[in-house]
Amino acid sequence: MAEEAARVVFVSGPSGAGRSTAIRALEDLGFEAIDNLPLSLLPRLLEGPPITRPLALGTDPRNRDFSAQALIAAVDRLAADPEILADLVFLDCAAEVLERRYSETRRRHPLAPEDQPMLGIRLEQDLLAPVRARAGILIDTSEMTPHDLRAEINRWFASGGQQKLALSVQSFSYKRGLPTGADLVFDCRFLRNPYWRDDLRALDGRDPAVAAYIADDPRFPAFADQVTQLIETLLPAYRDEGKSHLNVAFGCTGGQHRSVAMAENLAAHLARAGWQVSKRHRELERRGVIQTP
Repeated sequence: MAEEAARVVFVSGPSGAGRSTAIRALEDLGFEAIDNLPLSLLPRLLEGPPITRPLALGTDPRNRDFSAQALIAAVDRLAADPEILADLVFLDCAAEVLERRYSETRRRHPLAPEDQPMLGIRLEQDLLAPVRARAGILIDTSEMTPHDLRAEINRWFASGGQQKLALSVQSFSYKRGLPTGADLVFDCRFLRNPYWRDDLRALDGRDPAVAAYIADDPRFPAFADQVTQLIETLLPAYRDEGKSHLNVAFGCTGGQHRSVAMAENLAAHLARAGWQVSKRHRELERRGVIQTP
């Protein structure tokens, strides 16, 4: 299946974050690139002649029929097809950086052509929030030059003989529901909870004191080792099957301590082992603990 599967990569993100650069980089890698594709035309495109080259499809709110829900539904529908390898790449960027880019180029924002760019930036961020949450590959271009972005796209998509498998490890709160697109989910709520320690409550799982407190739970070593061994066993099999990325999620009550510590622990281990890993902490992003636009 891996050799015959058609690859379709959706590229989205706010205006000014580098979507055009990413599309051109994919085109240089052999993708057939179509920017600003109306989602209503997607079925006709896929039902036409067989796809002989991987597809890179750029889409954003400037399209007249754009809908975040429609885009997510299209990605989910293709991801469920065993004959298609579907990815959703979201190019993120801090709002102040986008504003500076618009100021430097003196361009008008497409969603607020008669107003200040920041108004359009905020509107677009709201529209794209569900798409960002669904993305399997999140690239923050705030500190990137176009050259850096092209290198990052190459890192994710350049073929080096055997198909690469990109990993996303994230944390979440069960109170807000399971993350969309998670392939493997692990419940961390049985581990000792730093929330009940006054000196740890305001911190999160990235803090060494919180991580140490959780690791002192007698059940932690076996849990962490078995999860790591399971993932390491599955990764080569998923890669050989042709899977392009794997989303592993850890959940706890608030998504602040235990799940974050477990996600950090696994991501660090896999990165040391040479796997391509990105990290996300959904609730910390929501609360602004991790700065997002």
